[in-house]
Amino acid sequence: MSYCVFMHRSDSIYDDSPAERYQFPKQYLGRAQGSVGDWIVYLEPAKVVNSRGYFAIAKVRDIIPDPKAPGMFIALIEPGSYLDFARPVGFNDRTGPVERGLLNDAGKLSGRAQAAVRPISAADFDRILDLGLEDAPGLLPRVGHYEHAGLAEDQAPFVFEEERRRVQQVTSRAVRDRLFRSVVLKAYDERCAITGLKLINGGGRAEVNAAHIRPVEENGPDSINNGLALSGTVHWMFDRGLISLADDLEILVSRQVNDIDSVRAFINKSGFATPPLQMRDRPHPAFLEWHRRHCFKT
Repeated sequence: MSYCVFMHRSDSIYDDSPAERYQFPKQYLGRAQGSVGDWIVYLEPAKVVNSRGYFAIAKVRDIIPDPKAPGMFIALIEPGSYLDFARPVGFNDRTGPVERGLLNDAGKLSGRAQAAVRPISAADFDRILDLGLEDAPGLLPRVGHYEHAGLAEDQAPFVFEEERRRVQQVTSRAVRDRLFRSVVLKAYDERCAITGLKLINGGGRAEVNAAHIRPVEENGPDSINNGLALSGTVHWMFDRGLISLADDLEILVSRQVNDIDSVRAFINKSGFATPPLQMRDRPHPAFLEWHRRHCFKT
């Protein structure tokens, strides 16, 4: 098993859904197989306008031939493992590529940087993970600098154990909830998508929740595309199926609401949810459809 980088863009021609699957051609099969049972980090190519760089991690459960596309393969993502970074990590920092393993012996960027699927060292993976969680202080211990610690052969067991411990912490529900809230509120500018209100309390904290469209208990991922920023009352109504959204973000109000006029008075006057700041962060139609089918009371 080994860590890997999977390159992905939101307008990809491939049949990707980062929280569920990653499609790739046969030429990358050998590299991708090493990631089965281990973690990968998603990278948005630098040529994408306003690229996020490294933006999420996930765990690969299995790799199978794509039954719909000969010559293509699918990396199946382990349910519940996907996690958006609180702060996407740029490809470069002040000293060069964050992924140090891309440098050749002359210290120049090698051709490996163009590979859509490639292995990544534990030190590089850990560095990216640290930076991606930087907006969430106290979640992970800061122990040493792996780019130096990993050089000493007798320290390797310690480094390995620390790497795994750090990843295990990212799988805890408390940590993931905190990171999910950070990502969703940032995407929606701390504004309730249904009411349009942005309320900040006296302590500077936004009075809005990060809601999963498809709940974690129903295998909903901690992905921005499965999230909405909702005020407390709206969140309660959404979870109980009294409010839902169409694929175009039209606000749907259940006929079982006992005071429809009052509800319609506090939702957006346009009748549509306020979208996130970036198009790529919009709710995925698959999650909205799940909510309408399994939660919404028509």
